[in-house]
Amino acid sequence: MDELDALRQMRTALAREESPDELALRTDWRRSAARPRARRAFRVPLVSIVATAALAAGTVVAVSLASDGDQVAPGGVSPRMPGNALLVAATNVQKGPTGTYWHTTRIAGKIYAVGESAAGHYKFESRMRYDDWTDRSGKGCLAHEDLPARPWTDGDRQKWVAAGAPKTVRVATEDGPGYLFTESVKRKQTCRSVGDRGFFGMTPRQLAELPAQPEQLKDALLDIEGNWEAYAPKVTKQPIRALRGDRRVRALSDVAGKLLAEAIVPPEVRAAAFRMLATLPGVKAGGETTDPLGRSGVVISLPLETTIPLGLFSAPKQLGTYRRQWIIDPGKGTLLAVRDLVATPPHGSRELPPGDDGKPRRLTVGDQPDRFHKPGEVSGYETYEVAEWTDTAPDF
Repeated sequence: MDELDALRQMRTALAREESPDELALRTDWRRSAARPRARRAFRVPLVSIVATAALAAGTVVAVSLASDGDQVAPGGVSPRMPGNALLVAATNVQKGPTGTYWHTTRIAGKIYAVGESAAGHYKFESRMRYDDWTDRSGKGCLAHEDLPARPWTDGDRQKWVAAGAPKTVRVATEDGPGYLFTESVKRKQTCRSVGDRGFFGMTPRQLAELPAQPEQLKDALLDIEGNWEAYAPKVTKQPIRALRGDRRVRALSDVAGKLLAEAIVPPEVRAAAFRMLATLPGVKAGGETTDPLGRSGVVISLPLETTIPLGLFSAPKQLGTYRRQWIIDPGKGTLLAVRDLVATPPHGSRELPPGDDGKPRRLTVGDQPDRFHKPGEVSGYETYEVAEWTDTAPDF
């Protein structure tokens, strides 16, 4: 018997009048529950952190209640109570409207070390913006824009200025030297047509029919097949159901993140995704923070390290380990950002497949963009500046 069942027995009359989420929020049962412990030089493109989940392999947010009139969840519980953040978000996203298009404006960023030594380096942020419209049939369009690279912090800006404020900075990447540019070429954005959008193999119709109850949604997502390993010499697809422990939680949370931010699903399915996440072992709601766009939110920490993109080109080229965080706005029921924090800085080396010239290659610490990062520092992120249903078609 879990805590919620016990509460229902003690408060039978109230339980008949309140939803399980409202009852859980009002009594704050979840806060007191025991938790587990948690190739040649090229211009570097902005990597999508959340590509399945991605370079936000660590991230998160607290509610800016001043502008929202200090929204309160049913039962008088404020979203500021971190133990309730996921359930508050579920309650609020379920109230959201729908529309003709699901529109997202996503900014993906990666943090590079500039310099040759830990003592003398500074950090630079590479960014790419993606605007995406998808209608209910799965058809839509995508526009992208290179944003100027810039120093990551005020301290990094001071070091960059002291170095002469170069317009182009040379950085290490897993494929050799790369360059970041502080000025980008202004081009007219065009929205490239994208047809028949899927989601982990599911069609728009299957997405629309996903269960709106957390346990049933979890059961449906467990059948999704993919490469769920952060690093494996050989890419192997398997259903999430075949995974155990933290590996299963990681895969489910990655899929849930895509459901919340990018998939064309009804508000009640997004609500179920938040509620499902609240039941996963090792998922922890923390305190307030700000995302890379300066928005306040609540941190949601996921339990497993080495959460750099699943099944992506970059995943086998990591020599450190990483921890993923979300930043959510419970008051609006939105996922603001995903970020990856360094858990173990890059170390050692690894053999890579031969290059185009057939010669053997080896990945070393010197090839790592975050080779000078300390534990807890951001390696990369993905923010959702806009994630909403709209009837407004793209205007470019």
